[in-house]
Amino acid sequence: MIDLRTHPDRYHHWTLKIGGRQAELVLNVDEHETIGDGYELKMNSYDLGVDIELADALERLRFSHPEITTVLVRSAKDRVFCAGANIGMLAGASHQHKVNFCKFTNETRLFLEDTPAHFIAIVEGTAAGGGYELALSCDTIVLVDDGSASVSLPEVPLLAVLPGTGGLTRLTDKRKVRRDRADYFCTLEEGVRGHRAKEWNLVDYVVPRSGLPSLLDSLTPSIDEPHQRHVTGIVLNELTRELTADSIDYTHIHAHFDRANGVANITIQGPDVTPETPAELLAEGDASWLIATAREFNDLICHLRFNEPTLGTLLLTTQGDHTVAQHYIEAIELWRDEWIVDEGLALWSRTLARLDLTSRSLITAVDSNSCFVGPLAELVFGADRSFYLDDGDARLTVSRINLDAFPMMNGISRLASRFWGEPTRLEELTAVLNQALDAQTAEHLGLVTFIPDAFDWDDELRLALAGRNSFSPDALSAMEANLRFVGPETMATKIFGRLSAWQNWVFNRPNAVGPEGALQRYGTGLTASFQRERI
Repeated sequence: MIDLRTHPDRYHHWTLKIGGRQAELVLNVDEHETIGDGYELKMNSYDLGVDIELADALERLRFSHPEITTVLVRSAKDRVFCAGANIGMLAGASHQHKVNFCKFTNETRLFLEDTPAHFIAIVEGTAAGGGYELALSCDTIVLVDDGSASVSLPEVPLLAVLPGTGGLTRLTDKRKVRRDRADYFCTLEEGVRGHRAKEWNLVDYVVPRSGLPSLLDSLTPSIDEPHQRHVTGIVLNELTRELTADSIDYTHIHAHFDRANGVANITIQGPDVTPETPAELLAEGDASWLIATAREFNDLICHLRFNEPTLGTLLLTTQGDHTVAQHYIEAIELWRDEWIVDEGLALWSRTLARLDLTSRSLITAVDSNSCFVGPLAELVFGADRSFYLDDGDARLTVSRINLDAFPMMNGISRLASRFWGEPTRLEELTAVLNQALDAQTAEHLGLVTFIPDAFDWDDELRLALAGRNSFSPDALSAMEANLRFVGPETMATKIFGRLSAWQNWVFNRPNAVGPEGALQRYGTGLTASFQRERI
């Protein structure tokens, strides 16, 4: 079983150094500390375990060290920044693991880009493949020119796969590298060095080693200015959970696995009490409902992705006092300028985005115990289907934060995605903000799919779950991924909807993973044998 929880005391590959308002993330991969068997992590290459630590370090930077304004990302190894995803791991991993590994690394790179501090990648030596993709996710790239330092995306010529951790998309959309130059660059095994890398905008600065300190001195003050924070962070303690064969229990979330029907029944407990002031919420630290529940939900989603591939449907519901939950969210809305609230909502936003990208059917049930308010209401608005028990009680509320605090990967809210092409629907919602809505009203406003009464409730849910379980999981994954993200396209939707989808196809092709494919023959001295048909 893959455990996605970690702590800096147990890091094997990354070191997070804090000094004043600056931090350093230093990559020094332990070759032998792998998350799987049959490979070594040479040349600062990475597997899922390396990225779990990076994601954890980024979370701690945001919550425990909000004073940090600049983060230097560098390598502790001589003459190599990072060699990217480990080839032995990719060659031996199952298709399911490769896809979820790439999804997690892409989410982590986007997480890095979303972190308020300014990230500077200091490339000393080679940054190849995913190593350069890591640098691409930083705000600034400095190439320390010693005559051999280079950046490269050699996946196509060497491995018959794609620079799939956002590499192709970031080249053209973020770095704005000209398309023909990007095409040439992505077919070079050796990559690009020195001033050509700067000329083509592959890096921001090229400096000799002796010039690095003064360059960083010149960069840091100007970068610090717009990100200054004068606050003290909170401690992120390790999540506790109880795992059995068919369930996971956290403090605020219970998940029971119905393996016969491929369903994970997930119940999220709403808040019990509302803090009186922002200071009280800050004093609660990582035990506050806003932060603790988001961390637990994030861990559960990742656990299901990597460890429970046959649970194809997530049945989501909530439990708690709707009035208390509504008061809690109204307080949060008033305190949005407080950094701890801002970070808590951002954590929920990332968690909900991870749920959107999870290849499972999402069905939400609003029943007699529910309290769908604020981030919990997003589970209704973002579901593939939702059911609301029509018994006259009101347990769903649209809050102001539902309009802008939790953007999807397409850059707009779940409500805006839901009503794409129907802007008057959103206008109607502004008239009912912070009002508890019953099933009839919610259906009239277009917020839910079905509103069975008590007589039909159990049968309607049972038929919906059974129907989902009868379809092809592959077809469902593809259908849901296409229906969930309507409207505008962003760099993130291009990465997940286009680059990743193509990479997942390439991962199934014999030219990459067949016995004579490039991934299998890499490092053997044998040349890959390609099927020449274009599909």
